[in-house]
Amino acid sequence: MLLQSFFTEAFLLKFIKFCLVGFSGVFVDFGTTFVCKEILKIQKYVANTCGFALAATTNYFMNRMWTFHSTNPNIMQEFTRFFFIALIGLVINLLIIWAMTGKFKVNFYVSKLVATLLVTLWNFLINAYYTFA
Repeated sequence: MLLQSFFTEAFLLKFIKFCLVGFSGVFVDFGTTFVCKEILKIQKYVANTCGFALAATTNYFMNRMWTFHSTNPNIMQEFTRFFFIALIGLVINLLIIWAMTGKFKVNFYVSKLVATLLVTLWNFLINAYYTFA
């Protein structure tokens, strides 16, 4: 019963929208990371951070308008919350990439994909119940 009340149709629809926005953010993130790392020869963790920052910013605005339909007039406060949660997600992301590439010798982009999937769950739950509550 508790899970049924938690996973409502509206909640699941928001999660699907959040994932679609996040999926678009993956292209921004991976594209920026690729350009920074492979073309500009920026160190992989710095390149990853650049990809993250641009994707987090575009994701905020898309989630604000489409996923959560926020009408909060204090956009800076809301954006700051969203970005802070995303920063925590970045730390989680970097730790996963570090562990997978450094300890287990997994390909960087495979590691980044796994990290992205796990951090998506973190970001959605915290944003749903804190940023856009």
